[in-house]
Amino acid sequence: MLAVTRKSKIRDLLTERKSVTVSELSDYFKVTEETIRRDLKSLEDLGFLTRTYGGAFIQDGVENNVNVAIREVAFTDSKTVIAKASRHLINNGDSIFLDSSTTALFIARSIKEMRLTVVTNSLLIVDELAPYDNIHLICIGGSLQRDDKAFHGSSVFDLIDKLYLDKTFMSCRSLSIENGITDSSESIGAIRRKLLSRSNKVYVVADYSKFNKTSFLHICHFNDIDGIISDFEYTQEWRDFLNRSNVEIINCPSKQ
Repeated sequence: MLAVTRKSKIRDLLTERKSVTVSELSDYFKVTEETIRRDLKSLEDLGFLTRTYGGAFIQDGVENNVNVAIREVAFTDSKTVIAKASRHLINNGDSIFLDSSTTALFIARSIKEMRLTVVTNSLLIVDELAPYDNIHLICIGGSLQRDDKAFHGSSVFDLIDKLYLDKTFMSCRSLSIENGITDSSESIGAIRRKLLSRSNKVYVVADYSKFNKTSFLHICHFNDIDGIISDFEYTQEWRDFLNRSNVEIINCPSKQ
């Protein structure tokens, strides 16, 4: 197969699936992983995709579900500074919710020495915090979604309804002045929407790539949350809008 044909098919796969791994493409096209890496580099240079360790993804489309293994190694600089800023908002003795986003996973890695109650539906966060006796860890069980490594389903809602939380740190797929805070997964979005009424403070944690976009499912309006923790470089329009919505801007500049 000619390289140009292979790259065209890779574009088609990414348009449909939103994320791919080097190993699966290597198997699919019967070529070496090094060949696939060169193809992905070429497509990245054209601005079509974003490469990560072991794969690539695209941000386009309202229904954009990216495998957690790809998300975990994307925008790591952004997630590191967001986690550090989030850590400053958490006090010993707090009860907090960390959602199944990979940004929340970075927050979990930053709070291991604190005395906290942490509630989560993320299998990755459970694995991260399980060794620490100072963390009272509550896993909201349900049906395990393997692509997300997270628990979803009606039993998740049943337990959330019984909880009162000091702070929730949740991510989203997109943020837009016109369309609010949106997501690409109905089940994940429903959990995030439920948390709005169970927390004294709700913070959205989102890297700069998620702004000025809209995804499939509406989660909430900006006046439903308390703050945004991001490395996004806000325009004056965004600052004025968030000020009118009574949303605190927690800046954490990173190298974009």
